[in-house]
Amino acid sequence: MIRQILQRTTTFVSKHNWVTLLVMLVLTGLVVAGIPQLDFGNQVGGSADEFDNLDRVETSQYIDEHYGNDTAKQTERVIEPVYVERKNGTALSKESLLTGLRYQQEITDSEAVRTALHDDGVVGIENLVATRAAGTQNATVDEQIRAIENTSAAGVEQLVGQTIAEDPIAQRFLPTDHDSSASSTDRRIFVAIDTSVDDETLDTVDTTLYDTANKYSDSGFFVATDDAFGEMRSQFNSEMLELVVPVALLLILSILVFTYRDIVDVTVGMSGVVLSILWMLGIMGWLGVQASTITVVPVVLITGLSIDFGFHVFNRYREERGPDDGIRSPMERGIRFVSTALILVTVTASIGFLANLANPLPVIQDLGVSITLGVISALAIFVTIVPALKISIDGLLEWIGLDRRKAVLGRGSYLRPALELSVSLARRAAPVVLVVSVLIAGAGGLAWTELSQESFQQGNGDVAEWKQQLPDPVAWEPVEFRQQLLRTEEVYQPANADDAAQSTILVDGNVTADSTLEDIDRGVADIEEEGLLVTQSSGQAEQSPTTAMARIAKENETFATVLSQADTNGNGVPDQNLEAVYDAFYAADSQTAAQVIERTDGEYRTVLVTLALDAEHSDRKAVVSQLDDGAATMQGNSQRTATAAGSFGVGSAILDEIVGGIFLTMIIALLAIIVTLVAVFRYMHGSATLGAVTALPITLVVGLVVGGMYLLEIPLTLLTALLMSLVVGLGVDYNIHIGDRFADELAAGKKPLAALRVAVTGTGGALLGSTLTTVGAFGSIWLVPHPQMQSFGGIVVIALLTAFIVSLVVLPSALLLWSRHATVPETSSQVTLDPAPQD
Repeated sequence: MIRQILQRTTTFVSKHNWVTLLVMLVLTGLVVAGIPQLDFGNQVGGSADEFDNLDRVETSQYIDEHYGNDTAKQTERVIEPVYVERKNGTALSKESLLTGLRYQQEITDSEAVRTALHDDGVVGIENLVATRAAGTQNATVDEQIRAIENTSAAGVEQLVGQTIAEDPIAQRFLPTDHDSSASSTDRRIFVAIDTSVDDETLDTVDTTLYDTANKYSDSGFFVATDDAFGEMRSQFNSEMLELVVPVALLLILSILVFTYRDIVDVTVGMSGVVLSILWMLGIMGWLGVQASTITVVPVVLITGLSIDFGFHVFNRYREERGPDDGIRSPMERGIRFVSTALILVTVTASIGFLANLANPLPVIQDLGVSITLGVISALAIFVTIVPALKISIDGLLEWIGLDRRKAVLGRGSYLRPALELSVSLARRAAPVVLVVSVLIAGAGGLAWTELSQESFQQGNGDVAEWKQQLPDPVAWEPVEFRQQLLRTEEVYQPANADDAAQSTILVDGNVTADSTLEDIDRGVADIEEEGLLVTQSSGQAEQSPTTAMARIAKENETFATVLSQADTNGNGVPDQNLEAVYDAFYAADSQTAAQVIERTDGEYRTVLVTLALDAEHSDRKAVVSQLDDGAATMQGNSQRTATAAGSFGVGSAILDEIVGGIFLTMIIALLAIIVTLVAVFRYMHGSATLGAVTALPITLVVGLVVGGMYLLEIPLTLLTALLMSLVVGLGVDYNIHIGDRFADELAAGKKPLAALRVAVTGTGGALLGSTLTTVGAFGSIWLVPHPQMQSFGGIVVIALLTAFIVSLVVLPSALLLWSRHATVPETSSQVTLDPAPQD
């Protein structure tokens, strides 16, 4: 039935090429009309609610439910820091402080800034020094400027020293490790913005801060506003378009021209690639499959797969066309023969990609569906439009007298001997090849547990010197803002405790036991000893029952008495009669008490500790480990449980779940593909074991890719873990082409060794061209000075190279051993043309 459908389709396309083109052109218009309907609402991160089976996520949801409605936690103020970095000189000199005051003067001339300015205003160490010089804390900015101007440089230096020594607030504007000296290469100014104003005003404020900082950039001023990030992204995207895309296209076209040696085939093939991508995006739009910021992944993968399809279509057509053949019959035979492999690739690759539906993250599920649609689109294009277009153009060119017969890639005097080496190796040492390959891939697979895990890879803005020295226009420039941003993260604490990364620890169980609050206090102290808490910012770094009680005790004498009586050792932490203390706390200030202690139906069930962290999400694993150690101390004698939630804890749990989901996805995909190939080969070629032999080397590809990641120090992130799940879909492609061609040649009456030689030389050339093209394109990504992009390109290159090596080195040995020990299917009268060697 399937063979009949294929034969009718290929016959129609080859005989009615113009009708095919017209019908497919209309259908393309209808499909592409779905592109404007694409929904880009889904993003990479997803939602924590999608992982509500995880303890940390469940704890976070519990906190939101029982503590999240506290309006007192909400703030309408945000601090926008303005940074000053003086690589040569000091940021505390008279000149630099004057520049800071003039910067303040200029931004407050803006009506939008004045409208949005919070009561806390604009303040920096220059204001503290200038008001000392002016002799009054109420001096205006103009008066402060005049006071500094009228003070000598030595006098300003003396005032700076006094300010740092006597005013604790001064340290908030200086690096964390700054000592008491009157010099520093860095400082910052705080601009307090009232976020309750309209969005247009806030956007204008952002732009004003950014533009004014650029005006003073020679003095080391910069900001990290949305405008600054937008400019950095714009620069990155611009360089990607101007540097990487041209290089990738040049490599693709150069390799295609070299391998095809025919500009018409290159043009027709690339047309098929573009149409495949458009079809994928259009179908996504019509079906409502959400796109995301990583939709570039299916676009790139389908580009590579489409190029591969094109190589096999054109190469098999060239192989089938003899000296006396026209165009239509060879194309019909070629498409009929190769379409079996293309359909198998489509089915098995789709299974591999759709296995991502087992992943808990919707964006990965959508990505698996997107790539599957792309593979199906490529199949439809390359068995209809591409051959029809090829027949039409070749027919016109031959009509005007141009011979369109071209050499078969893989049958030339240079490439054919190289490809036949794998057949010779299989004939002489097939068992050794298999044993060695299994050992190498197994060793690579064991490296899975050794791969480092990161939520994302953050670039530092540095560009290797050799990349900067590349000739224009492919030279890269260092991203100064990225370097500045990383420096601020290294040398400063968050400007405001409320703006810092927040971590919550929920203590559940017997929270009225006498040791509860002291255990919690010791746990917070352990975390603080690790240097995780902010110490220089405004606001409290810790909000817990202890800190909240101490604050209320200062305002309520009755509660202060209860608190004192419950503290037997005088350390300020109640250690007896906690239920009575909680009752008094709720009586004194129920709103504050509810922020840190849960009381339901008169029963005290949980307490909450909220910590403002001086930590980066790139260090998430280490931070969560330290938080867990503190939480373990809070549990005390195990009457209670303490769970670290917040963005760090939840993010770590989700990443672990995603990585585990990717592993499960690969297992499901491998099993499904093996079962599918076994069934299809049994139906199409009469041998289930041949299908198993063709499929099993995919496991080697997975192991080799993991080993390559380990050797190249590519970590498991959301993106790389996703790509790992797609390796299965990529790895099966090359094996199917070799295995299916081998089965066809056996059916045509050839002996196993001869059949293997034809399969390797006939198909191997197309595989080589496809590999070179896609590896060249992805290899160009290594030009991008960003580790995340380099990891992306690296994994795909490793997957393609290992899949190619396995299909041409390992699979021939496995097929030859199979032919020696299995029952070879009966031959048919089918005869396949084996043209003489050509260049």
